Amino acid sequence: MVNYPNAKRASLSKSPILKKKAVNFANRGMSFETLINDSNTYYLSREIAVIHKKPTPVQIVKVDYPRRSRAKIVEAYFRQASTTDYSGVYKGHYIDFEAKETRQTTSMPLKNFHAHQIDHMASVVKQGGICFVLLHFSSLKETYLLPAEPLISFYQIDQGGKSMPLSYIREHGFEIPLQSFPSVPYLDVVDRHLIGGN
Repeated sequence: MVNYPNAKRASLSKSPILKKKAVNFANRGMSFETLINDSNTYYLSREIAVIHKKPTPVQIVKVDYPRRSRAKIVEAYFRQASTTDYSGVYKGHYIDFEAKETRQTTSMPLKNFHAHQIDHMASVVKQGGICFVLLHFSSLKETYLLPAEPLISFYQIDQGGKSMPLSYIREHGFEIPLQSFPSVPYLDVVDRHLIGGN
C-alpha cells in the first residue's frame, strides 16, 4: 500500500473486476512514457542530450518476506510530493518537463497537474531553465510540446479545475510528429522554438 503526503491512504479492492480495471488504468500512459524513454536513450547514446526520468522518492515502511527470494513491499509512503517527470541537460541548458496522455479528443484534463508541480515549473523558468509539458492525445495520435508559461497561465485561472482545450494547446504549443528514431523528437522543437537553434 502506498500512502500520499496528505496522509490519505490508497485503498485496494479485493474484487478481481476492479483490480483488472485498476491495472488497465495505471498502464494507460505507459506507451507514451516508453516512447519518451526510448527517445532519451537515443539522445544519450548519440551524445545529443542527457535527460532521465526522475525516480519517485518512496519510503518503504513494511516488507513481507514469505520466502527469502520473494520479498514484497506491503506499505510505503511518498517521502515528498513529486515535481516533474524528466530533467537533464541539452546544449548547456537545463531541461525539465512533465508528460501527460489522454484519450480525450478536445481537451487535456488538468486534474493530474498539481499546484506544487506548477510552482516547480515556474521556479525552473524563473531560473532560466527550459521547462515544458509533452501532451499526447492517443485517440488523435497527436503530440504537442507546450512551454511552461502558457500552461502556468491557464492553470492559474482556476487552479487547474477544468480541462485545457486542444485549441489552446495548438495555439500556444508545437506539434511533434512521432517517428522511428527518436520516437518523440521533442528536442527538434526545443531547438527551433525554445533556444532559437543555439
